[in-house]
Amino acid sequence: LPVMRDDDDGGLALIERLDRLLPQTQCGQCGYPGCRPYAEAMSRNEAGVDQCPPGGDAGARALAHALGVPARPYDRSRGTHKPTQVAVVVEADCIGCTKCIQACPVDAIIGGAKHMHVVIEPLCTGCELCLPACPVDCIKLENASGSATGWAAWSDAAAQTARTRYASGTQRRQRETDEHAARLEAKTQTKLANLAEHSQHTDPVVLDHKRQII
Repeated sequence: LPVMRDDDDGGLALIERLDRLLPQTQCGQCGYPGCRPYAEAMSRNEAGVDQCPPGGDAGARALAHALGVPARPYDRSRGTHKPTQVAVVVEADCIGCTKCIQACPVDAIIGGAKHMHVVIEPLCTGCELCLPACPVDCIKLENASGSATGWAAWSDAAAQTARTRYASGTQRRQRETDEHAARLEAKTQTKLANLAEHSQHTDPVVLDHKRQII
């Protein structure tokens, strides 16, 4: 159980301690986009300790212990505490749309556009976020831990890998978003600078109005 690791945290900040007690599925069932944001919210008293179905009741107790608050069972309305799962792409049905690749929080799916995608099973956290993203329902989940759940089915090594890949993936996606925005801004500025050349209008008032809209 994660509570057994609490004494090993030493001088780590509270956020780090809370993040280490989470299974790093990055599934979002807690209401936050990943385990780290959830840990940050708990450290600010903005989220309860009962919001992580993958961690189950044992995980909720461990979080309560770290925060020094009363323990309570995890919130069943957020999802089911179950064995670890891995996603598998049904080859014959995959259309290579890349939507599952975009949805995976730990970059555990590879493949090119219009080519079959493949899940790298050791990296998959079973978050299920690829399921609703797939337009042809070609992804299924398989049990990866038998009857074991929570930290009995998850290891520190697997958690660290998922944590690292989630962080790097988040940074990459933000960088790509920023670069895309920068390209759009540059294109917009070019259009603004040469609006008269690209417009069928010649009236300065009309052109100024179009600039304001852009």
